Amino acid sequence: MSAALGTLAAAALVATADAQDTTRWRMHSAYAKALPVAGNTAFKIAETVKLLSGGKFDIRVFEPGALVAGAQYYDAVSKGSINAAYGSPGFNAGKNSAYNFFAAVPFGPSTGEMLAWLRYGGGLALAREIYARDNLYMMPCGILPPESAGWFRKEIKSLEDFKGLKMRFFGLGAKVMERFGVSPQLLAPGEVYQALELGTIDAAEQSVPAIDRGLGFYKVAKFNYFPGWHQPSTVQELVINLANWKSLNDGQRKMIEVACDEATIEQYADGEAGQFEILKKNEADGVKILTYPDEFIKAFHAEWEKVIAAEIAANPDSKKVWESLSAFRKNYKIWGERAYLK
Repeated sequence: MSAALGTLAAAALVATADAQDTTRWRMHSAYAKALPVAGNTAFKIAETVKLLSGGKFDIRVFEPGALVAGAQYYDAVSKGSINAAYGSPGFNAGKNSAYNFFAAVPFGPSTGEMLAWLRYGGGLALAREIYARDNLYMMPCGILPPESAGWFRKEIKSLEDFKGLKMRFFGLGAKVMERFGVSPQLLAPGEVYQALELGTIDAAEQSVPAIDRGLGFYKVAKFNYFPGWHQPSTVQELVINLANWKSLNDGQRKMIEVACDEATIEQYADGEAGQFEILKKNEADGVKILTYPDEFIKAFHAEWEKVIAAEIAANPDSKKVWESLSAFRKNYKIWGERAYLK
């Protein structure tokens, strides 16, 4: 009897030690799990980390609204209320407009060039420097191909038609649209459909066609424009409470890095592979897929030049980041203009 009790006690001690050895985190996702392309990414990251750790690093992912509102995760992670969050740097622009540059840049780099700047051109070091001020550690953790330029309830026949529109718009491109009389609204993905349906907004840009269809835009806005001049590529992020990041051992950090690298490849490939079928479905459902005329693109670009001048004059962080990106892009042209077909 005493031997059996001893065995049970030993087993209990082992179980207690195992539980104590397990790192448990809570992570918010700005995207609902059912959302195509980006929605499942946070959950896959958690699965990969758990697998690599043999169950010793357990990250529980919460959908938008369970812990915090969809795009409103910055303060919660900064204060340590939650350990980490998955979203995009542009959601944090209200804290520092320089964060926009780490998400997407109008008329800026496409996927390969963006990743090159972040990882080898100094972009990520600058991002981490700014995030660290608020006790945050940032990791690029996914990237999307070019977006749609927007969904409209009415056809846009001239630049004058933008005047007075309320439009969901993200990042630096929103400041360009303001110059054409648009009133930009930054809404989380899950909030956009209802706003369109109720007429709270007149138009919306959100993401690639698969994500936009998943959100149901094709049901309430029948004019879908391209190209996505405002977001040639869009970086997703994993932000981690800096103290929590520092508390991890090297192996645990490597697990998260590996999971984010996998997420980046998977998200980009999935984003590129699935769009043509979605465009076919949208057309079958009565959506008119339209291309902005050259005069529109030229006008957007001209106003973008004014926006970026004002931005770097107003925010020293933006100036520093823009100078880094511009210098990298100038050098990248030496390669890019020779290597790729126009």
